[in-house]
Amino acid sequence: MADILNLALPYFGLIFIGFACGKARGLPESGLAWMNFFLLYVSLPALLFRIMSDTPFAELNNPPFLIATTLATVSAFALAMVVGRVFGELSLRKATMAGLAGAYGNIGYMGPGLALAVLGTKAAAPTALIFCCDSIFLFTIVPLLMALTDREQKSLLHAIGIAARQIVMNPLIMSAVLGALVAAFHIPLPTVLDRTLLFLQNAAAPTALFVLGVTVALRPFDRVPWEVPGVIAIKLLIHPLIVFGLMLLFGPFAQPWAATAVLMAALPPALNVFVIARQNNTWIEPASVAVLIGTFASVVTLTSVMWFIQNGRLVFP
Repeated sequence: MADILNLALPYFGLIFIGFACGKARGLPESGLAWMNFFLLYVSLPALLFRIMSDTPFAELNNPPFLIATTLATVSAFALAMVVGRVFGELSLRKATMAGLAGAYGNIGYMGPGLALAVLGTKAAAPTALIFCCDSIFLFTIVPLLMALTDREQKSLLHAIGIAARQIVMNPLIMSAVLGALVAAFHIPLPTVLDRTLLFLQNAAAPTALFVLGVTVALRPFDRVPWEVPGVIAIKLLIHPLIVFGLMLLFGPFAQPWAATAVLMAALPPALNVFVIARQNNTWIEPASVAVLIGTFASVVTLTSVMWFIQNGRLVFP
C-alpha cells in the first residue's frame, strides 16, 4: 500500500497545493487564462502526440476494446443524466452536464501519468485510445444536446455542424490523430522537435493538477445539490464496474489493457466539466461541487483501484 500511496499522493498533493494556494492568495480566476491555454493548446497535445507516435500502429487497431470502453462511457453518461432528471429534477440541458460529470473523468490531466506510473509503457496505447474515443463521443453528444436545447438554435443540421467543428478544432483530439499518423507511416521526428515535445509533455501533469486545485478553490461551495452524490457515485464506482464487466464480455484483452481501462474509468470528474458548464451557462455551481467532492473522494476510490491492480487482485482471463 505504501508503494500505491507513493504513486498516487503526489498527484493529489499537487491538487491540494493548488487548492491551498487558491484559498490563501485569492487571486482572480482570470489569472489562470494563460495557464489553461498552455495546457489545452501546448502541453497536453504534446503529451498525447508523443504517446501515440511512440506506440506501434498495430497496437492501436483494437476495435473490440474501443467498442467496450466507449460503450461504458455512453452507459455512465446515460445513467448520470437519468440521476439528474430524477433526483435533481433537472432540465435536459442541465441533465446533460450531469451526464458529462458522471462519464468524463480526468483522462487528460491525471490519466496518462497515473496509467504509465502504475502499468508502465504497455498502458500507453490503451490510454491514448480511451482518451480519443471518450473525447470524440463526449465532445459530440454534449454540444449536440446543448444546441438542440438552445431555443435560438437554427436547425438540427446547424447543431450537428457545431458539434463537428468542435471535434475538428479540439487540439487534444487532433494531436492524438497526428501522433497515430506518425506511428502509422513511421515518420522520424527531428531530435530538436522530439526533445521540445518531451519538455512540454513533462510540464503537462504538474501544471494541470495545480490549475485544477486553484480553480476548484475559487468556486463557491454553499450546498450540495441532490443529484451530485449520485453523479459522483456513478463516476467513481459504477463506471469502473461497467468497464470491468465489458472487458470480460468483449475480451479477452491483455491484462495491461483491461487494467488501464478500469483505472481510467475510476478517475474523478474532469475540470473540463466545470469549464463546459460555464461555457454553456448551465449547471455551473453543481459542476464545480461535483469536481471538488469527486476529486477528494477519489483519494480513496482511485487509490483502492490502483492497489487492486498492483497487487494482482484485479485479474482478467
